[in-house]
Amino acid sequence: MSKSNLAQSLEADGYVVVKSVLTPDEVQRLRRAAGQLTDIARANGWPFIRTWGKQFPPWPSTPPPPEEGGIWGVQHLLHPDLPIPQEDRDAFVRLYFSPGILDIAKQIIGSSIGGEVSDGDLVMELCNMLVRPDKDFQLRWHRDDVPWDATPEAELSRLQQAIYHTQWNLPLFSDDSLVVVRGSHKRACTEQERSATPYEPTVSDDQITVHLEPGDIAFYNNNILHRGVYSSTKERMTLHGSVGHSKGSNDRARNVLQHGVGSWVDRCDFSNLAEESRNCAEGMRQRLVQLGRENVDVGYSLSG
Repeated sequence: MSKSNLAQSLEADGYVVVKSVLTPDEVQRLRRAAGQLTDIARANGWPFIRTWGKQFPPWPSTPPPPEEGGIWGVQHLLHPDLPIPQEDRDAFVRLYFSPGILDIAKQIIGSSIGGEVSDGDLVMELCNMLVRPDKDFQLRWHRDDVPWDATPEAELSRLQQAIYHTQWNLPLFSDDSLVVVRGSHKRACTEQERSATPYEPTVSDDQITVHLEPGDIAFYNNNILHRGVYSSTKERMTLHGSVGHSKGSNDRARNVLQHGVGSWVDRCDFSNLAEESRNCAEGMRQRLVQLGRENVDVGYSLSG
């Protein structure tokens, strides 16, 4: 997809799908790493998880048993202490800092702020994974950084601000869990959307389920009205990340640091990246460290 078409689609709909950013071999390599880590997390061998029944951080560090739903996410794929072999840790690092993802991120952020974005502007943010729960699980309708009880005026004011980041989902198995309301990133909720129950299956004629194949990637505005619908019978390992801009300030600090990434980011290991990617990664890491120094008590964006 051309730069202009990508920006136009994202501006109009609030999300855009880029097909086949990974080769089949790359998908298989990441599946191996993701599968190992998911098994370990389910067996209580990795404390950074998203637990069934709780949508937003902070999450418990111990997974519920399968009969109580287990987990629906694994956090911190860039953590230097991941309990998997180094070559598998490196697979996540190479993906997150790959030109294929960062070049698109620069285009998207540049379109939002009306200017060119370079590697020197980028901030390392989040790289997590969404997985199959042991019981069906649904996320309620939400915008990631706008409280549901915000007034229409406050909601619209937040949505009209420049977006100094982009968020993405990249599945390693076919994925149809993300549901979005197209165009809702530019307007306050309608009365129908605002009065709907939190798990209402349909709230708008503009609602769509985003279908992704292994190796596709969906970039989206995280303040688009959206929800997740996770099946316990369908395998899921969807990498879920975000990339920021150095001018993101307190809003991005809250969205990112609420996940606890600041406690380990200074120990990240990028030594196995090629020199150009390593330099970019080190710069992005340092800008995240600086973001943490400037924003200490960030709190949480949402609760529940």
